[in-house]
This record gives sequence, structure tokens and C-alpha cells, in this order.
Amino acid sequence: MPLSRSLSMSSLSGLPLWEDEGLPVEDLLLFEVAWEVTNKVGGIYTVIQTKAKITVDEWGDNYFMVGPYYEHNFKTQVEGCDPPNPAIKKAMDCLTNNGCQVHFGRWLIEGSPYVVLFDIGAAAWNLDRWKGELWDTCGISLPFHDREANDSLIFGSMCLDVRWFVELWQAGAGLVLCRSRKLPLATIFTTHATLLGRYLCAGNVDFYNNLDKFNIDKEAGERQIYHRYCLERAAVHCSHVFTTVSQITAVEADHMLHRKPDMVTPNGLNVKKFSAMHEFQNLHSINKAKIQEFVRGHFYGHLDFNLEKTLFFFIAGRYEFTNKGADIFLESLSRLNYLLRVHKNDVTVVVFFIMPAKTNNFNVESLKGQAVRKQLWDTAHQVKEKFGKRLYEALLKGEIPDMNTILDRDDVTIMKRAIYATQRHGLPPVTTHNMLDDGSDPILSNVRRIGLFNCRTDRVKVVFHPEFLSSTSPLLPMDYEEFVRGCHLGVFPSYYEPWGYTPGECTVMGIPSVTTNLSGFGCFMEEHVTDPAAYGIYIVDRRFRSADESCNQLTQFMFGFCQQSRRQRIIQRNRTERLSDLLDWRYLGRYVCLSGLPGLLHQSGVTIGISLQTDGFRYPRPSSVPPSPSASLHSTPHHSDEEDEEPYDEEEEAERDRQNIKAPFSLETVPSGKKKLPG
Repeated sequence: MPLSRSLSMSSLSGLPLWEDEGLPVEDLLLFEVAWEVTNKVGGIYTVIQTKAKITVDEWGDNYFMVGPYYEHNFKTQVEGCDPPNPAIKKAMDCLTNNGCQVHFGRWLIEGSPYVVLFDIGAAAWNLDRWKGELWDTCGISLPFHDREANDSLIFGSMCLDVRWFVELWQAGAGLVLCRSRKLPLATIFTTHATLLGRYLCAGNVDFYNNLDKFNIDKEAGERQIYHRYCLERAAVHCSHVFTTVSQITAVEADHMLHRKPDMVTPNGLNVKKFSAMHEFQNLHSINKAKIQEFVRGHFYGHLDFNLEKTLFFFIAGRYEFTNKGADIFLESLSRLNYLLRVHKNDVTVVVFFIMPAKTNNFNVESLKGQAVRKQLWDTAHQVKEKFGKRLYEALLKGEIPDMNTILDRDDVTIMKRAIYATQRHGLPPVTTHNMLDDGSDPILSNVRRIGLFNCRTDRVKVVFHPEFLSSTSPLLPMDYEEFVRGCHLGVFPSYYEPWGYTPGECTVMGIPSVTTNLSGFGCFMEEHVTDPAAYGIYIVDRRFRSADESCNQLTQFMFGFCQQSRRQRIIQRNRTERLSDLLDWRYLGRYVCLSGLPGLLHQSGVTIGISLQTDGFRYPRPSSVPPSPSASLHSTPHHSDEEDEEPYDEEEEAERDRQNIKAPFSLETVPSGKKKLPG
């Protein structure tokens, strides 16, 4: 299928130059090689899944994803078909004839991209030969006991005949072998995190302040990942174009892998706008009611706080206690609890930890709470039916019923029994499941340390849900998107977060969030939004402040959020949702589409060059209602939300923000005969 563009490109140094002046773009094929194609392991799955549509729109049938074959994933996610390209079919037949198994089809996601999936197990008999070739080529030896590294070598060796766009080290072996064979391919390597960086941060190392002090080889060797590190570094240096997803990861890669990325390609999402401007606000209200129902059951017998003045905070993601910032989040919650009690604030905060851990089932007390709530609901409806019928009959007779007699003794007895059933002798549980390692679990250990046991006097309540959410759960029957929409604030004070999809997902759903300047998302927002907090993006400084100072800053962010009126929170959600344009692949995808052009155009004989300028977006600070109550102190001690009458025009403010959107790059024509290097 011909491409809808006509830029003339050429190859990079080390690749043969085309004899003609222009490169036949229509004949180019783009292969994106990633371990998580149809195989959900982590965040990269979200990246490639959401990016597929815009890449298919750009490349059409010339775009293919390459990944490992897993039978269950193929049967449930892929529609098998024959390759439309004769060259692809020929390459697959060649592999099949040599004893390898290759599967082809369309991945059933938005954009329906073609996928080529290699059966690693069926080709394992070639492992020793490929290990020898890797050793002869670059002196990297893979130990027999590292199955993941061995699988990556098999996978990479089966992917040699492609134009590469590689994601992470698992696919790097094939890239190295391609360059060693001097195949006419242009390669792009994108790292979403460095392998050694993740290991170091997980070990509570002061990572970012010591980037230039680490003995890289020694650190990798001590963690028994030296061979993986060598494979990752070799792939980075063999690629023609090296990119990463954020500025903070670019700094890390420069020190860990000794190559500065050629370009930063931020991660995006598929943003779907509602036809009605405030539909996302309605969804927030609907899903908040579902969370309130859970809270009614979980805290039965201790429900002495007003649910209409209760805020729902949450943290979600992989259970990496320090990397994800759960450590300073818990400490900040303890300080927030103190502030709310000292100021006699009537706001209650219920905090959810959605992090998968080892459990054996739901705990009995959590299930009992939801059963008690349902029983109370059924009792109330039963009495209501009797009451309504008697009231209806009295009104038909033209009488005003006696409220003292309209309920008989049986009704009163039923209600008393229901009330007695809500009595509980212990505190509401902190965790919803039976933990296999309760005594040493990091979250539960810190909850015990700070003393947040869901007491009546606590203004901050904690609920640890150690499983991913599901709409079929008997406790909290909501999927993740519904849950996020129902919350008021997402808190993600990560220490190591190369990008950070969780605050991004909050943003596109119109939910304010807390992030840090050590996450790619936080750095991106600092760069493109003048006052992120005004738009509901609170950025904690974890790079240039001590842990205690970061804790205090996070506490103040959350305390200020608790002081906002309902109207201020609604306005802030409107602003947060408008930032979703920043994260739309329709804009950020252009970075990815152009990531290969700097190298492809270098040393070309064409008369058109490209100047890449990442002007991007720049949102100014809103000029209307302040995002926090500090700038609009109340003149009376008894203030109601309805008294907030500061001028605010949603349409005018939204139009002003839309005018600040710029294309993420610009193309400039370079005069004939003059070469202009990209960047």
C-alpha cells in the first residue's frame, strides 16, 4: 500500500547509498520489534498498543509488529491471515523450511496492525549455534541458567530480515547481529528504562545524585546481570538512531549506556473526547457513587464520617515499594492525618493502594462488610415498600397518616435487628485480602509504624487492595478505568519512573494527580505547562530535596487539595482534562514517526532537509479562579461551597488553551546544496 507522504530519504553511514537521488519510500517496510507485542508484561504493552493506530495511519500496510508467540495470546488476540507482502511470505517460508515456526495475523486492537510472531520454543535447538555467533561477533556470553536472556537471543536471531524499530534490550541481540552482517537496514533503538538503573533504584541507592560516580561494570557484575547489560549497551551503540521516552531517562542513559539519545519520544495515549463537554464529570459522579458503596460496606459500624465530604485518593502500579514512592506516600499520609485532626477539618480521606501482592483469598471481614451493607439495603427497601403502600392508602382516603403508627412493631423490630447487625468489635481491616507474608509486607509494616489503623479519630483511612481491579470482583466490582474516574486524586510520588502512565491516564480522564520531577511525565509537564498545579498536576521535587522535604511538600499538596471547595475541584478537573491534548498520540506520535529521519537524511544526496524543532505546547497559568483556597480566603467562619462566585468562564478558558497548542515539530526546507543537520 503506497504511503501518504513523499519525503526523499537516504541511508545512514555504514549502509549502502541509493544510486538514485530519492529513496523509494513506498517500498520501505517498518518493523517494530518488542517483547510485549500481544504479550502483556508491563507498561510497554500500553505504549505499543496505543501507538498502533497512528503508526498504521502513517505507514499503512508497510508496518509490522514483531514479537514472541504464545499460543493463548495468539488465539485470543490475533486474527490469523496470510502475509500481504510477497517478501514477508518468502522470509516466513524460509524460516519454516529451516525448522522454525512463524505465525502471522492482525492484532485485534485499534488500528489492527499486522503482527509477526516467532515461536521461541520451537527454535531453541539453534541456541548453542546462535550463542557462538554472538560470542564471535561481539564477545558477549550468555549463561545457560538465564532463560530470559537465552530467549531474547533466540528471538533476536529469528528477526534478522527487518527494518528495525526496537523496544528494550530483549530484542537487542538481533540488532547487534544485523549490524555485524552489514545488512541494509536502518535501525532505531528505544529504551524505556535502563536495565541497571532499575536494579540500582530498587536497592535504595541514591541514584540520581551519583550517576557520574557509579562503576557501571562492577555494579552490573555484582547484580549478576553483566551479560544483559552488555547486550543492552551493544544494541544501543549499534543502532543508527537511539531514542528514549523522557529527558530524565536520557540523562540516565547517557551515564549508564554511554550514549546520549538522539531524540526524546514521549509516550502518549489514545484520547477520546466526549461529544458533551462535561460528560467526564458525569462519569466521575457515577463511579464515585460505586466507590462510596464499597466504603459503606468496608467501614460498616465505623461509618461516622460524611461520605459527601470524603475524598478518594489512590496509588496503583507494580508493587515496587520505593521505586513507586509508596514509602513517602505513607509517611505523608501520617502527616496529613495529623494536620486534618489539628485543624478539625470535617474532610475524610480514604486512600486506596492498588498493588498486586501474594494473597490466598479475600479476607472474611471484607466480605462480611459487603454482605452487611447489602442486607441493610434490602431491609431498607423492604420497610420502604410497606411504608409507601400504607402512605398511598392513607392519601387515597384523604387522610394525613399518623407517623407514629404508619410503621408497625414488626417493621421497628426488623430495623433494630439490622442496626444491631452493623455493630463490629474490631476496626475496619486495612487490607481486603489475606496476605501470605503479612508480617514483612512493606505497606502493612509501614501502616503499623505510622499507626493508621482506620480508627474513628483518624481522618485518613487506608484500604490496601493487593490485586488488580476487576468488574467481576465481589468486593469492588469496577475495572481500573471506572475506579480512576471515581477517585478525586491519584498520587504517584515515584523515585524511578522513566515515563509514568498512571498519572497520564488520570489526566486524560480529568482526574488531578501527583507526580515527581524524577518521572518522565512530571518533567514533560514542567516543560509544557507554566503552572502545572493550576491544571491539577502536582509535581513533587524528589531530585533536589531530601526525602523529608519531599514528604512535607507532598503533604502540603494533599492538604491543600483537601481544603478546596467542591466547585474548585470541578473547575480543576475541567482544566486537567484539557491537558489530555498534550498526551494524545495524534501529536506525540509525530516525534516517533520522525525519530528515524535525522539519521536517514544524514549524508543523503537529496535537496530537501529537515530541521527538527520541538517547540511543542506551552500552557499559561489560568487567569480565573485559583486552583487552591489560599488565594480566596473566606470572610466568614461558616462558608458554603455555593458562596464561591469568582468569575470563571469554561468556554473562554478552554478556547484560550486550544490556541496555545502548537505542532510538536516543524519542517523547514533547506536550500539545495546545503546540508542542515537535524536538531
